[in-house]
Amino acid sequence: MKNSFALCLTFAFLCAGCTSDSPAGGDSASVEEGFVTAQDGVRLFYRKVGTGASTVIVPGDLFLFDDFKQLADGRTLIFYDMRNRGRSDSVAEGDRLTIHHDVTDLEAVRAHFSVEKTSLVGYSYLGLMVAMYALEHPERVECIVQMGPVPRKFGTEYPEHLTNNDLDSVLDQEEVQRLRQLRADGFHESNPKEYCEQEWSVMRFHLVGDPANVDKLGAGWCEMPNEWPVNLDRHFQHNFVSVQQLDIPKETIAGISVPVLTIHGTKDRNAPYGGGREWAVTLPNARLLTVEGVAHQSWVEAPGIILPAIDEFLRGAWPAAAEKVTVLDNQAGQ
Repeated sequence: MKNSFALCLTFAFLCAGCTSDSPAGGDSASVEEGFVTAQDGVRLFYRKVGTGASTVIVPGDLFLFDDFKQLADGRTLIFYDMRNRGRSDSVAEGDRLTIHHDVTDLEAVRAHFSVEKTSLVGYSYLGLMVAMYALEHPERVECIVQMGPVPRKFGTEYPEHLTNNDLDSVLDQEEVQRLRQLRADGFHESNPKEYCEQEWSVMRFHLVGDPANVDKLGAGWCEMPNEWPVNLDRHFQHNFVSVQQLDIPKETIAGISVPVLTIHGTKDRNAPYGGGREWAVTLPNARLLTVEGVAHQSWVEAPGIILPAIDEFLRGAWPAAAEKVTVLDNQAGQ
């Protein structure tokens, strides 16, 4: 695989969360935090904000809370960290770090708060996870937002214009080589926090479409031991293997009838834009909000587009810019 080390590091930060400088209207709202206990005893860190009648559950607190808490106006938002991520409990056993456990944990969070029906927001591989949850618990889901979702089937190849393969050009290859040497020397194990910070300073560029936006990503999450590459590598080794093994038939996905807003940046390097189009084509009640020129951390680069669109969708209306997609390849037959 071309530049396999750089791609390995890309996976290590596939869902790296950051804080943008967009305004957070929810700052004045009180925040409740604590832990939900999963079926197997793992504690999941959560934060709850807002008191509205409608509820939105958002896995990935460490990625999204600071920017998305402003959506609490008129609704209740429940953010939580997945097992072995952020401030949730670490899990030693690899066979307990699968996307299927993530689905079960989401149900545990819903049940803990006695939510009869909820809307869901899923970023990156969690866009797939919340769809899996909707298949298992259709009676519990009001609507779904997917942001930069990974493809339905790992390894799906899309037309070149629906895929961004410029990773080599956006990363400083000398720095990538330096990180490779640090790993070879065991520095990531002997100095895990410092190595995490150095890796973040290099790899964060792949999360933005415009390098000028990179500082909007903040300092990353190296304060949290779960996010140190020495720990995160093991997590992804198991979690993403479970994702790669999935092959959910299109006919099954088409059984999700609730409204789905799929948001995808055209320069996404972590989850190809073609995957977002495929979700929007396959789901019967979906629309795609295409955000030109932004990458995986789309809301950091385009908060004025994405956050109002999500707010409008959660209020029951399709954003004007969201399109009904009828063909995967937007150049085909045109």
